[in-house]
Order: sequence, then C-alpha cells, then structure tokens
Amino acid sequence: MQAKRREFLGLGLAAGASLALPVWAQGKPLFENLNMFVPAAPGGGWDGTARAIERAAKAAGLVGNMPFENVAGAGGMVGLPRYVNQRKGKGDNLMVGGSVMVGAAIANKSPVTMKNVTPIARLTEEAGVVAVPASGSIKTWKELEAALKANPRGVPVAGGSAGGTDHVLLGLIIQALGRNPREAAYVAFSGGGQANAALLGGQVTAGISGYSEFEEHISAGRLIPLAVSGNKRIPGVNLPTLSELGVPVTAANWRGVFAPPAISNEQRDALVTFMTRLHASEAWKKELETRKWTDVFLTAPAFDKQLAEDIRATEAVMKDLGLA
Repeated sequence: MQAKRREFLGLGLAAGASLALPVWAQGKPLFENLNMFVPAAPGGGWDGTARAIERAAKAAGLVGNMPFENVAGAGGMVGLPRYVNQRKGKGDNLMVGGSVMVGAAIANKSPVTMKNVTPIARLTEEAGVVAVPASGSIKTWKELEAALKANPRGVPVAGGSAGGTDHVLLGLIIQALGRNPREAAYVAFSGGGQANAALLGGQVTAGISGYSEFEEHISAGRLIPLAVSGNKRIPGVNLPTLSELGVPVTAANWRGVFAPPAISNEQRDALVTFMTRLHASEAWKKELETRKWTDVFLTAPAFDKQLAEDIRATEAVMKDLGLA
C-alpha cells in the first residue's frame, strides 16, 4: 500500500469448503449456539455486519442461536482485550472486526492487537463516502474542498474511531489538497449511530462512513453524498469517486470475523466451514446486494497472510500521516 492508496485484492478462497461436519449430514445446524462479539456500539458497520451474518446463517439453517455482546470504545480496543481474555480457547465464538481495528490498535498503542486473535474469514469491502447534512452551508464537493484547503482545522469531520479507515481517509484527502494531514479536525465516534447523530445535528461539517450506514439518511434527503473513496463508483449509485473529482486518493474498509486465541485446529476448521457455507448461501448473497457490500471473501490460512500485510502497510501510512 502506498501513502495515497489503501485497497485490498478481492481474492476468493474456498478453504474448508469441502470439510463436511457430521451434524450437517444429519440436517442439523453446524452450531446450535454460536456467540457473536461486536467490539462496537449497536448501529454501526460491525454491528450491521454481525446482524447480517445472523440473518443469513439462520435463513440457511447453519446456526440455532446466536447470542450477541456489544462492547464499544476506542475502535474496538476496549472490547478486544475482553474478547481475547474471556473467550480464549472457546471454539463457539466469533468476533466481527476489520481494517479499523488495525489502525486503532496502532493509534492507541494497545498491548492487545489483531495479532492476538485467530483470523477466520474476510467478508466484505466497502469504500468510504463523504457526506454533508442537507441543512448545512456546504452542499457540494467543491465547497467542501475549498473549505479544507483554506483551513482544515475549521472543518470538523465525523467518522469512526481514531486511527481507523475514516480517519486515515480524511488525512489522505487533506494531504492530497496540499495541506498537512495533522491539521485534520477529525471527530471520532465509537458507533455509526453516534456519528450520524452528530452529522445530522449540525455538530460537524461533514462525515465519512460506508454507504450502507448513510443510505437511509441519503434516501430521506437528510444527507448529501459528495464522493466515494473506491476505485470505481458504487453500482446503482450516481456518486463520483474522489479520483474523478481530481483527488488522487482511494481507500476501502474491509470487515471479517475472528475467533479467540488458543482454539484447536478442529475448532478453527469448523468455523471456516461455517463461514464458507454462509458465503455460498443465497441469503448472504442477498445481504451483499442489499447493502452494496463488495464481496472479498477470503478464509484462513490465506487471510492470516493478508492481515499481517495489512498491519504492516497501515502502520507505514499512519506514521506518514502523523497518526501513529
């Protein structure tokens, strides 16, 4: 990853796809109970991903019950140590996380990082969307660009946790506009619902998040989307990329699931099989289409390699931007 480019290859790997468990042959769920841990508040991207997994898994008959636990704070760095310490060795647990946690661990200098969990599957990738409230004074990209060029510190922008993908994207945009990314007036929130509330309430000038988190408010006319950070436009959405607008920046936020540390190979294989069959289900395909998520499915052990590379690349970018 270069300083002005964050993207991940959407490679597909059906690791474990042929691993059939006895319970499946009997027509029973692969897991009677599968605990889902979300290191963020309800209403955000990770919570939305976890709820989509639950809906699709139940529709496909892959799980009986899926109890949830949400622990918000510091880009997942409040919940992550709890997950690692309390769920160690338990093979009936999954945690939703992603690229935001990689940056948050670096920004917060957390002693517990993504290196302490067991990668199971990368699921989706979603480009960031820059949006402004319809009630605000800024309504076009050119107006926002001019404000950022003139005085970045005077343009508060809401997003996810400090050091996450949204934060890095703002830094890259400001850098591309000829200003110091350390001047960014970034306002971090632990959940998408809180960020949206600040944006709609006029507490910030603009916001950065995934399109799925903004879509309801965009459709209702409460938010105006200005640009998307992906390599190409979102299918079915008439929204220019930053590159089309003359800002050479791309960034994408990937999400996936992780098991606790110290699980057995058999437990890991069972979770990989669960996610592989979930990914192949019609219910999951419908979730991807509805939420406009890009499918970048990748399972362990290839996911391990991708995560290690992402940690190294993210650390380099954050140091370059003065965020680490």
